[in-house]
Amino acid sequence: MLSAWRNWRRERAARRIEITEDQWREAEYALPFLDRLSGEQRQRLRELARAFIAEKQWSAAAGLTLTPAIQISIALQACLPILDLGLDWYHGWVGIVVYPGDFVIPRQIVDEDGVVHEYDDAVLGEAWEGGPVLLSWFDDPAEPGDVSIVIHEFAHKLDMTNGAVDGMPRLHAGMSAADWRAAFQPAYEDFCRRVDAGEETQIDPYAAEHPSEFFAVVSEVFFEAPELLMAQYPAVYAQLRLFYRQDPLDDGHRLVAMQQT
Repeated sequence: MLSAWRNWRRERAARRIEITEDQWREAEYALPFLDRLSGEQRQRLRELARAFIAEKQWSAAAGLTLTPAIQISIALQACLPILDLGLDWYHGWVGIVVYPGDFVIPRQIVDEDGVVHEYDDAVLGEAWEGGPVLLSWFDDPAEPGDVSIVIHEFAHKLDMTNGAVDGMPRLHAGMSAADWRAAFQPAYEDFCRRVDAGEETQIDPYAAEHPSEFFAVVSEVFFEAPELLMAQYPAVYAQLRLFYRQDPLDDGHRLVAMQQT
C-alpha cells in the first residue's frame, strides 16, 4: 500500500516537470554512452529521470546557477544504473548539491597516538550515507577526465543499500554473495597489484583505493566502456550485469538505438 501511494505521489510530481524534446536531446547528445540504449529503454530512462528531478531536493553551491540542463544531465546519469531497478533504490534521502567544479571538504583523522589531524580534501563528488550526494559540474564535459562523476557517486549510494560501504550492494534474490566475492575480490587484488607495480591502467587507478571505490569505478566502466571491463574482468562484468539487470554489450539494444536516432 505504501509503495502504491509513493508511486502515485511520484507520478503526480513528475507530471509537473516540463522538459522539451530539444532539452532531452541536448542532454543525451553530451552523454554518448546512452547511445547503447534501445528506443524503449531511452524513453523509460527519460520518465525515470523526470521523476528523479521531481523527487529530489536540488541545491547549488559556491555561486553555481542550477539550470534545467544541469538537472537533466545529472538525472539521466543517476537513473541509468537503476533503469531496471526502480527509483526506490534511491529512497531514504533527498538532497543533491551541485558545485561549479571540484570542491573542498574539511576532514579530520585521528592517528594511532590519538592526535587529531585536520586537512582539506579536494574532491569531485561525495555520497553521504543517509544524506545528500555532492557533485561537481563542469561546463566542459571533458574537463574532469573520461569519467562520470554522477554514476560513480550514485554507485556509492547503491553500495550503501546493504548497510556497509564495502563494494557490495544489496543483492537481488537469486544472486549469491559468495559469487560476488569470488568475482570481485580477485579482480580487486589483481588491479591493486597492477597499480602498485606502476602499470598504466585503462581503468582509473583510483579504483585501487578501497573495494567500495573499485565497485564505483567499475560501475562507471560497465556503462561507459563495457568492452573494456569485459576484456579485463569478465566475472565482474557478469555480476554487474546481474545486479543492474542490464547488458550494455547487447548488440540488439545498440541496433535499435541506431535505427531510432
